[in-house]
Amino acid sequence: MTSNATDKKVPVTILTGFLGAGKTTLMNNILNDTTHGMKFAVIENEFGEVGIDENILSENAEEELIEVMNGCICCTVRGDLVEALKKLYKRVAQFDGVIIETTGLADPAPVCQTFFIDEDIKAMYDLDSVITVVDTKYILERLAEVKPEGVENESVEQVAFADKILLNKIDLAENEDELKKIEAELKKVNPIAPIQRTKNSVISPKDVLNIQAFELERVLDFDPEFLSEDAEHEHDSSVVSIAVKVQKDVNIAMLEKWVQRLIMDDGANLYRYKGVIAVKGMDNKFVFQGVGMLFSGGCSNAKWGEDEVRESRFVFIGKNLDKEFYKDGFMACCEDTLRFEVGTLVEVNVGTYKSGKVLKQWDEGNAYRVEVDNEMKTNVWAPVDNDVYIRLPGSDKSIA
Repeated sequence: MTSNATDKKVPVTILTGFLGAGKTTLMNNILNDTTHGMKFAVIENEFGEVGIDENILSENAEEELIEVMNGCICCTVRGDLVEALKKLYKRVAQFDGVIIETTGLADPAPVCQTFFIDEDIKAMYDLDSVITVVDTKYILERLAEVKPEGVENESVEQVAFADKILLNKIDLAENEDELKKIEAELKKVNPIAPIQRTKNSVISPKDVLNIQAFELERVLDFDPEFLSEDAEHEHDSSVVSIAVKVQKDVNIAMLEKWVQRLIMDDGANLYRYKGVIAVKGMDNKFVFQGVGMLFSGGCSNAKWGEDEVRESRFVFIGKNLDKEFYKDGFMACCEDTLRFEVGTLVEVNVGTYKSGKVLKQWDEGNAYRVEVDNEMKTNVWAPVDNDVYIRLPGSDKSIA
């Protein structure tokens, strides 16, 4: 850890959005506001076509630090964001927060990773939230835009990554019904992010700073109402939100193994995920969340109430996710009775299905230990009891 790091960790908000949505106006409003009484830094990472008001920032320097009238700091970073944050820390250690605008990026994932990977940055800063600004007039058109094969819909990805969505320029809507329609479409892409309506990008800094969206305890607050088995959350053919709500306890060992495998297999396609789980034999609620391959989870301080329904719920938002695979895998974590006895001949998924024999049930948290029928008699685990991982010989079900 560098000598700069102290016990004070500065919360960081990542701001993303579409060209013309009002991000620049939002930042200028905050920087020019002398009434909110907060001090924070605004960092523009990878300059876009239009930056912070040119009277505040010059676009010539590789890295420029400007203190504006209200004591806030505005910084342009074109080089290494990690190094810039380390150098900036002494100036902002007592600030209320930092806002990073990710202009020019398709999604905020690379910036998010900065706050989980670098040890010095982890000691200096806390990732607080991802905020996405959208334009009332054009957002539906952009969400529906068909891109060439292999090109991502940037608008969909930015909405999918959000912890909070600012629906800006609401005065351009024809009526309340149009605003409700837009909000419904946004919820199809990201059912867990609250939506705040704004006009001319006018907000209080408190609306986007210190909302603690990445704190595990805050996962307990996420609205479970959208988690209906009958709800349809798919917006297009690639970005999907998968939600499950079930009144069953979960085997924690199986759940952890299952989530680990999901992250390994689908990490590059996962945007955001979070859940609150009722664990067999535990009074405390198990909460988890993550972005991409960056997962955090554990038992919270919150306990299930005596009259509270023990209900496990989660949502995964990502690209090209198999809904049935996720739902079946989770439901398998709720089952006590395994299908295959020790000694049963099976086929186990090791990339392709191979013949083998069940050696043990519930081995180190996995549903089965299987001996593969090869010269080495290789032992492998099937973490969850469903056909994706282990099946009877001759099953026609293909690998998901």
